[in-house]
Amino acid sequence: MSLDVQTERSVERFSPSRLDLARRRRGLTKTKLAGEAGVSTRILTSYEAGDRVPTEATVQRLAAALDFPPEFFVGDDIEEPALDGVSFRALSGMTARQRDQATGAAAIALQLDDWVRVRFDMPAVNVPRLRHEEPEAAAEALRMEWGLGQRRAPNMVHLLEAHGVRVFSLVQECAEVDAFSFWHRGAPYVFLNGVKSAERSRMDAAHELGHLVLHFWGGAGGRVSEEQAQAFGSAFLMPARSVLADAPRGASVPQIIHAKRRWNVAAMNLAYRMAKLGLLTEWQARSTYIQLGRMGYRSDEPGGIPREASKVWAKVFDVLREEGMSRADVARQLCVTVDELNAAVFGLVVARLDATRPRSAVAPQIKPGEHRKLYVV
Repeated sequence: MSLDVQTERSVERFSPSRLDLARRRRGLTKTKLAGEAGVSTRILTSYEAGDRVPTEATVQRLAAALDFPPEFFVGDDIEEPALDGVSFRALSGMTARQRDQATGAAAIALQLDDWVRVRFDMPAVNVPRLRHEEPEAAAEALRMEWGLGQRRAPNMVHLLEAHGVRVFSLVQECAEVDAFSFWHRGAPYVFLNGVKSAERSRMDAAHELGHLVLHFWGGAGGRVSEEQAQAFGSAFLMPARSVLADAPRGASVPQIIHAKRRWNVAAMNLAYRMAKLGLLTEWQARSTYIQLGRMGYRSDEPGGIPREASKVWAKVFDVLREEGMSRADVARQLCVTVDELNAAVFGLVVARLDATRPRSAVAPQIKPGEHRKLYVV
């Protein structure tokens, strides 16, 4: 039986879109949430449509069911990335629930990004849009633009951040999603899977960089665009001249495993690149893929490199701690839980929890313009 009896005061400035966002972020259907919050599906639908305003008690139940503070549901609408501009890899293989959870997390990340960027001076965006370039040429052009030449790409998270890309982690509920990216209000965003090997995460970062460079004007979805982004990422991490000069022709599997350290890439990615550049015959390539798969290199990277962390988020949270502000304080200002905040940067910072340190009983409310500025890269 529905518990939603309108005998209490309704919530002022209740945001229907925030309720819809929170429900999609948690991957719940309207029927499921209605049952957990003790309201009818019809009434819940009317809340999300803005046709009805819940009481304070109902908001408390909705908040508990969704694991969001009640304050989250009061306020202005939260901007979300346009779905047709998000470069989900293998979108056809994603469920609507996974897609909604990912875009819901991205909307929360945009809120965090806005909060941080009015308090810190961050690197300017320097990501060219090379619409008419072929992926290989675009990767080489960007390497020249960023001063990499033929050298191995450094920490990809640091590299993207240094050129103004906002890097966040994918929430663990979306572990099946490799990565995604989009442009929003003139800024580039990349979301990386925090449970994959470091080598594969580097390729994901380079792949999404390809989308940002090649597909700003659209076409960020579909097989052709994915192939273009993958070709860009491969060429960006493993420049043709460098691979042709340093990778042995007709290399054995042990040689490929040794050579992959030259570019800090997955062994399978290097094998594909060598085949593309003619260093492996078709027969050699097929044999190599089979052997690497049997050795566990198809889904993992035995003996791989350490995971690449963020320089930006480490410095942001260090400075906030020095100012007496914990992640719990930041989450409170954003009206989300600490777990939700951590989800946005999980895997990108070495320490997930705030260091233990003496703090005042009342955390400072750092407002725009009051916090000292800091260049974090």
